[in-house]
Amino acid sequence: MRALFDVLLVGLLVWIAIGSVSQRKLFKSVVMFTAFGLFLSLAWVRLGSPDVALAEAAIGAGVTGALLLDAVGHMRSRVTPYPSPASAERRDADA
Repeated sequence: MRALFDVLLVGLLVWIAIGSVSQRKLFKSVVMFTAFGLFLSLAWVRLGSPDVALAEAAIGAGVTGALLLDAVGHMRSRVTPYPSPASAERRDADA
């Protein structure tokens, strides 16, 4: 029964990792990354490392997730998230 749970946990971690990287929407990607951190902390507990699990939950899911969500919020408020080099050249030529 424990082996089945471990296999399901590894499968879930791989699925969330691939989903987080392949998501087109930034918000969904950050939420999946945060979920990945929480499930990874559960995997560390299963491996017998509660100190690493606590650090992963606090830093990997908590702090990093909050910072990434803040960054996504700032990017949404911009008109163009990534200015192209061509627009920068036009802006310099107009000045």
